[in-house]
Amino acid sequence: MLRWAKSRRNYRTTVTSNIEVGTGFRAGNNSIVWAPRKLTLGNNVHLGSNVRIEVDGTIGDSVLIANSAGIVGRTDHSTAEVGVPITETDWVGRSPARLSQPVAIGSDVWIGYGAVVLSGVSIGDSTVIGAGAVVTRDIPANSIAVGNPARVIGRRFDEASFAAHWAKLTSLGYTRNSEL
Repeated sequence: MLRWAKSRRNYRTTVTSNIEVGTGFRAGNNSIVWAPRKLTLGNNVHLGSNVRIEVDGTIGDSVLIANSAGIVGRTDHSTAEVGVPITETDWVGRSPARLSQPVAIGSDVWIGYGAVVLSGVSIGDSTVIGAGAVVTRDIPANSIAVGNPARVIGRRFDEASFAAHWAKLTSLGYTRNSEL
């Protein structure tokens, strides 16, 4: 894995220093990848334009994240500080141990255009998240999930095809990133 020593700007894309990036990483214009503590991206992760990733956690190999999608914190700002305006409350950048909730996104996942994945969730391997979906809870492997909040509406493969798909991917050197 490659570790960025400093913020990297390429086509106005920013990847901050606490991000570990595998080989084959690609990002479209105006994308930002930031984590309060640490985020690990697998090999061949491709981001569209205007993608925002602002969480701790892991993203597996061969993940495709479409334009304008976001993977963001659900508890980035403290909302229960009595007598403190919301603009002055504690935030995840100052208190990651208290406010950060890591994500775990499996390998071979496609997150559709404008989808939002909130921190603290897991998305299983070989899952498709539909355009505009809002993922607020775990999504099992081999699922197709859509809507707000996202709900599973079907399977990407039948069981035999899913097993064959992963047998082939494993033979090519891919590793399952989740057991959901």
